[in-house]
Amino acid sequence: MSDKIFRVNMTDLTTSVEEVPAAWAAHGGRGLTSTIVAAEVEPTCHPLGPKNKLVFAPGLLSGTVAANSGRISIGAKSPLTGTIKEANSGGSSAQFLARCGCKALILEGQPKGDAWYSLMVTPQGVTISEEKELIGKGNFTVVEALDSRLPGKLGVITIGPAGEMRMAAANISCKDPDGGLRSSGRGGLGAVMGSKKVKFIAIDPQDGKVAIAEPEKFKEANRVFAKSLVNHPVCKALGQYGTNVLVNIINEAGGLPTRNFTLGQFEGHEKISGETMHDTILARGGKVKHNCHPGCVIQCSQIYNDAAGNKMTSGFEYESIWAMGADAAVDNLDLIAEADRLMDDIGVDSIETSVAMGVAMEAGVLPFGDGPGVCRILKEEVAKGTALGRIIGNGAGSVGRSYGVTRVPVVKNQAIPAYDPRAIKGIGITYATSTQGADHTMGYTIATEILGVGGKIDPLTKEGQVELSRNLQIATAAIDSTGMCLFIAFAALDDATCLPALIDLINARFGIALTGDDVVNLGKYILKTERAFNVAAGFTNLDDRLPEFFYTEPVPPHNVVFDFSGEEIDTFWDF
Repeated sequence: MSDKIFRVNMTDLTTSVEEVPAAWAAHGGRGLTSTIVAAEVEPTCHPLGPKNKLVFAPGLLSGTVAANSGRISIGAKSPLTGTIKEANSGGSSAQFLARCGCKALILEGQPKGDAWYSLMVTPQGVTISEEKELIGKGNFTVVEALDSRLPGKLGVITIGPAGEMRMAAANISCKDPDGGLRSSGRGGLGAVMGSKKVKFIAIDPQDGKVAIAEPEKFKEANRVFAKSLVNHPVCKALGQYGTNVLVNIINEAGGLPTRNFTLGQFEGHEKISGETMHDTILARGGKVKHNCHPGCVIQCSQIYNDAAGNKMTSGFEYESIWAMGADAAVDNLDLIAEADRLMDDIGVDSIETSVAMGVAMEAGVLPFGDGPGVCRILKEEVAKGTALGRIIGNGAGSVGRSYGVTRVPVVKNQAIPAYDPRAIKGIGITYATSTQGADHTMGYTIATEILGVGGKIDPLTKEGQVELSRNLQIATAAIDSTGMCLFIAFAALDDATCLPALIDLINARFGIALTGDDVVNLGKYILKTERAFNVAAGFTNLDDRLPEFFYTEPVPPHNVVFDFSGEEIDTFWDF
């Protein structure tokens, strides 16, 4: 079965299956979403208008048994940032799309009436149906209802009420193997799906399989690759404590943004730490290790139960716990878990929305530390689309503008996550220069600055940070094209067998002969393609800057500022 492009025109409600253009053939995941958006979307179009397109692409290795290859990329012009955007997530959708022979699913146009629709993807193509029953419902209700309506093992991609209301913090959720949700969280892509009046997409691969050109070579490469992941010490720590292992580590480094980025340490850090979470999960009969997609060997996800032993949330990530915890000064994991579940159900990015809550606390909308107040606002305001709910549901920048707050931690209007760029300077370069607004996953310098992976750089020094961020952003863009989880980077930076094995996997899958240089060039191509789109949309080098307060307000305990000049930041693009 050869891969095809599946196209859905929501204006006239037609679908087509097309051959893959030669220019797209070598791409997958983020490389493909950014290539298609750059080729087919007018950079100056309104993100919620009919000219924007929403692109879903499995990675180059999706649908195979390659370890950790289950990420799906979703791309469009972002309603939050106005830039090009790719957000990826786990779940089963990438594998199932690949097994349908779908290299990319493109949603274009916009229906004229008030009707809402669902899509069914099979190896034969896409079917559009009108949807009435699930409009206005939360994501968990959608997944539950589809379990009984569409029996069998299906992939589900859905938006919650926030996406229907086209809020700029709305995400797109993918069902995971246990019926939980994994979010393509950032950039408001749920609003784009809502603007197309698509409530959910179901994927039935039937008995479709992905062809492997050289099966024996593939099997051997996968064995070496998986072993490098399983044996890496950071991967082991992630498996034991989840990503939330970072709370105490980043707090110790003085880079844990607290009370809307006024401090670098949180006095309640122990109560919300990965170690405390691990012990709580064990005591309540949850799951300490859990995979967000089939074939994950790191298993950094987990299932967090309430005191009565009922599941509250899964995939309880460090960035979400930091944002609703330290940044909003809430030191109760159960309240943070409740907020996390509410945000998953409503369909909003748990980083953007939680940082928006921190700005709202600074504005006096509710006091710092008011976890019950946060949950009440999510349930009664954001979920219902009240005036306050829409201000918060449109993100941190929206709250800052509405309330006249000057300490608003955003770049290109996207909330800064989890690491203070004054105390961890390399991540500040990533936040400033990212083509998609502030995003730690674009070039995760924390690996080297804090965890000592791939060498060591002092997080308080400027030396070597631009180069570090550049190299990691290039590598990440390439990884995002394979369908691989970003966490393979830890082993790739330290274990000499990891990256060659990954390249061997791609070569065996397609019967080609890529080299390491090809992979680097792919990463550079993606970044330059994304930047060219942004320049055509009206962005300049002056948008590659952090908010003013990072340069003028020293953050305790190190009492440091972000001290890169504009000229120093601009050297990032010298490649």
